[in-house]
Amino acid sequence: MQRWSAIEPNTAGAALQEAGAVLASGGIVAFPTETVYGLGADARNTAAVEAVFAAKGRPSDNPLIVHISKQNQLDSIVQRVLPLEQQLMNTFWPGPLTLVMPVIEGALSPRVTAGLDTVGVRMPDHPVALELITAADCPLAAPSANRSGRPSPTTAAHVADDLAGRINGIVDGGSAGVGVESTVIQVEEDGRILILRPGGITREQLLTVADRVELDPALSGVAAETAPRAPGMKYTHYAPKGSMSIITGEHMNKVAAFMQEQLIAAQTRGERTGVLVFDEDNTVYEGSLRLTLGSLSRPEEAASRLYGQLREFDEAEITFILAQGCAEQGVGLAVMNRLYKAAGGQFIRV
Repeated sequence: MQRWSAIEPNTAGAALQEAGAVLASGGIVAFPTETVYGLGADARNTAAVEAVFAAKGRPSDNPLIVHISKQNQLDSIVQRVLPLEQQLMNTFWPGPLTLVMPVIEGALSPRVTAGLDTVGVRMPDHPVALELITAADCPLAAPSANRSGRPSPTTAAHVADDLAGRINGIVDGGSAGVGVESTVIQVEEDGRILILRPGGITREQLLTVADRVELDPALSGVAAETAPRAPGMKYTHYAPKGSMSIITGEHMNKVAAFMQEQLIAAQTRGERTGVLVFDEDNTVYEGSLRLTLGSLSRPEEAASRLYGQLREFDEAEITFILAQGCAEQGVGLAVMNRLYKAAGGQFIRV
C-alpha cells in the first residue's frame, strides 16, 4: 500500500499528482478532509466504487457522498440546483455540508446512489482534498476510510489500522479538524431544509439561511426495510468493539453515581471497563479507563475527540463502556447522534 505525505508543502504537489493518477486509473485512495478521512474512488467507475464497498465491508444499500472541488462540476452530476441550494453552497462551501439533489441518470455509477434517484454532494474544506480531486480530474465517491461500523478515522494511522492491504494508498494530511462527518440535508419543495444526518454545520447555522430547518424523523430510528437516503441513517456506525451505553440525566452527580454502580457490577462480571466523560465530571472511576471529551460548554471539542477516544478503548481492550451524554444543541446534536449510533441505541436516562 502506497503512502503519500501531503504535510510538507515542498513535496505535497508531486504526491497529490501521483495519488490523483491512481484514482483516475480506477484505484482507491484514502485522503483527509476537514471532517474525517475519506476513501475515494472515481464516482463514475463502478469497478472502483465496488472496490470501496469491498474494502470497507459496507452494506450495498448505503449510498456514498460525492466530493467535488469546483461548483461547476455539479453540471454533469445533478439535474438542477434550487436557489436555496445555491445560497447554501455560497454560504457553507467549501465546508462540512452535503446536499442531496436529483442525480442525472447515468452520470454516476449506480453503486454510488444505491438505487436512489438522488445523490449527496459536498465540497470539502481541506486544501489536500481539493487539490487531490482536481488532480484526479473526476468527482470522488468517498465514505469514511474505515471498516464499516467502526469509529471513523481522523488520522492516517487510523486508516492504516483498518484498511492496510485493502486499498491502493493513503494521502497523509495530518489530523482532521471537525472530527465528525458532514451534515447531510435535503431542500424540500416547500422551502424546508430537512437534516438527514447532523454534522459539522449546525441547525442553528442553517437557520441563518432558511426559515425552516427540521430533523428527519428517521433520525430517531429507521425501519429495517427502509432504504437510507444518506450515509449513517440506518446501520450501527462508529462503534467500538466493546459494548457501550449512553447515560444522561439532569444532575451530573446522579449520573456519576449510577455509572459507578454499573461499572462495579461489570468489573465483578470480569469486564474491562471504561468511561467517556466531560471535564465537568471529576469523579474517580476506580478500575476503569477514564477518557474525556472536553468541556460540556464546548461541544466542538467532543466532536474532534470522539472517534479517537473510541479507538483508544479498543486499543486497551475495553469490553464495557459507559458514555455521558450532552445537550443536543449546536454540534452537540451531531455528537449525540454519533454516540447513539456507536452504542447501538443503548440509552439510559437517570
